Amino acid sequence: MYKILAYLKFLKVSKNKHGVHSPFVYKFVTECIYDKNNHIEYNLIKDYRKALLKNKESITITDFGSGSKVFKSNTRKISDIAANAGTPLKKAKLLFRIVKYFKIKSILELGTSLGIATQAMSLNNSVENIISVEGCYNTFRFAQKSLSKHSNIQLINNPFKNYIPKIKQESFDLIFFDGHHDKQATIEYFEALLPKANNNSIFIFDDIYWSAEMTQAWDYIKNHNSVNVTVDTFHFGIVFFRKEQVKEHFKIRM
Repeated sequence: MYKILAYLKFLKVSKNKHGVHSPFVYKFVTECIYDKNNHIEYNLIKDYRKALLKNKESITITDFGSGSKVFKSNTRKISDIAANAGTPLKKAKLLFRIVKYFKIKSILELGTSLGIATQAMSLNNSVENIISVEGCYNTFRFAQKSLSKHSNIQLINNPFKNYIPKIKQESFDLIFFDGHHDKQATIEYFEALLPKANNNSIFIFDDIYWSAEMTQAWDYIKNHNSVNVTVDTFHFGIVFFRKEQVKEHFKIRM
């Protein structure tokens, strides 16, 4: 119920490209978010997701996050996970476009799941490496097998809180937060990974309207001193650190 009411509120206050007066954000909205080109990579994204939706194999999930609003059992079919918890096609395409638009080279992803988002981002030629972290061993093993052909993806099986302090890479162009939908954990991961951001880095938070607490976490992140620009598409909260930008927050209808 919270998510439905939040979406209705979002529709009332969100804008399209005509309500954006920042040249940087206007260009991002018109050339990336609203990009209507039928990129050939979309076929690969669709095929990967379609294969998951047909897969009747079952795995037992160890949930390190806030749990599922759909599943009652921890033993779940791959097809059901893809349909109910996997990254929807629309969001996977947007992630692909964001990586393409900004020519992203290095990515850290918290929450591999079945690898739909991971695969979509990896299809860009600019991407040199994606480190994707998954806490559940069985999910990690499935994704490892499914994504084995992608040489630019490195999968890590570790709870986020254990792995983040071990990260040696100095910075990432993009960090995608897609797991542990909990206010306190989201804020902790955000703050722990701030040292891995440079002026041009992008942080993307999934499901910022998952719950009232997740929206509170998003509000905290928006108002953080290190954050200058945010774009809220309802499904994603996109963070920019660009010091040359005036601090502004945008809600954009897709």
